Amino acid sequence: MKKVILVSFTLIVSAGIISCSRKVTRIDPSEQVDISGRWNNTDSRLVAEDMIKDALSARWLTDHMAAKNGQRPVVIVGFVNNKSHEHIEAETFVKDLENSFVTTQKVRLVQGGKKREELRAEKADQQTNATTSSMKKFGMEQGADFILQGSINSIVDSHKRKKVTYYQVNLELTNIETNEVVWIGDKKIAKYIKN
Repeated sequence: MKKVILVSFTLIVSAGIISCSRKVTRIDPSEQVDISGRWNNTDSRLVAEDMIKDALSARWLTDHMAAKNGQRPVVIVGFVNNKSHEHIEAETFVKDLENSFVTTQKVRLVQGGKKREELRAEKADQQTNATTSSMKKFGMEQGADFILQGSINSIVDSHKRKKVTYYQVNLELTNIETNEVVWIGDKKIAKYIKN
């Protein structure tokens, strides 16, 4: 009787393990895969690339360079607020924006937010713990000329087993000294999901 119970238990556990098995396949991170219909890495990368391309083709860039003897503007990427219906890690999108800026070499990018605080803390630590010749001084940071800020929004329209999710990313580039908005851009994505 104990052998029958043990064999039955072993078969049930084995069947459970087999039915729960999963296969993972590595893919190229640039490959477009949309499983859930939610915002994903492809959306983040493509939106960032398109919006930075649009921002850098606008007149503010040539105006700045003409006024500053050909010097590239210094840009900082500020907050991009997630106002959508789902969890979107805005920091990933900010990194895609920063990467797009740096890749073009048309602007100079400075650190913002927590990373800037970390850099300042390191400089403060060096004041007491580094040799005088290797110590980095305070007051030598490059000030930003412009700040890029924005939001990610969404609208969901659904009925029964069909759903369309609209995403809209709005970005604004502002002259820090004058508070003048020099560029406004938006990018829309629509995804149709049928279950």
